[in-house]
Amino acid sequence: MTLNSFIKEFDNEKSFVLLEGKRNILEADKKKLFALGKMIAMKTKKIIFRSGNAEGADEIFCDGVSSVDKERLQIITPYSSHRKKSSVGYETFSLDEINVMNEPEVVYQSKQNKKMEKLIDNYVSGGRDRFSIKAAYILRDTVKVIGTENILPASFGIFYDDLKNPMTGGTGHTMNVCIQNKIPFINQTVWFNWLKKI
Repeated sequence: MTLNSFIKEFDNEKSFVLLEGKRNILEADKKKLFALGKMIAMKTKKIIFRSGNAEGADEIFCDGVSSVDKERLQIITPYSSHRKKSSVGYETFSLDEINVMNEPEVVYQSKQNKKMEKLIDNYVSGGRDRFSIKAAYILRDTVKVIGTENILPASFGIFYDDLKNPMTGGTGHTMNVCIQNKIPFINQTVWFNWLKKI
């Protein structure tokens, strides 16, 4: 996918584009994440950019977008106090505000992450200990992709992945939910080339 084809297809009303990625970023890549966030915010008018407010790629992508238009940033967090001081999102949804019992598809798709299945069950049934809270991150990642009754699903995903160990951890879970729901996405092997055009 080229930058122009991305803009043509996704710069419209109700288009939500994920800006996601790993916490650990190669030093040489940090400027590229900021540059991409800034560039796609400048070159589009209607896309809402969605992130999970995690340290690393999420934060840097969002800093790039917010340097142009923070009103087009939507943040979905695993709990209401999650990295509140560093959030640049204009609109924020917390998993604390979502009744996951009323979102069976979110629970079902989150439990496809088999390592987290029991923790998710514990979280959904009200558990909030230091173990079950890990489930909130996976549930949050699923919500970012498929949405809820009050949050529209994502249209596209832009990721910064660990290319030596791809599609692992929370980023990998988010990508897998995209695949499961036929939501197209790219990683830096594609969008690094977009930056060469500027």
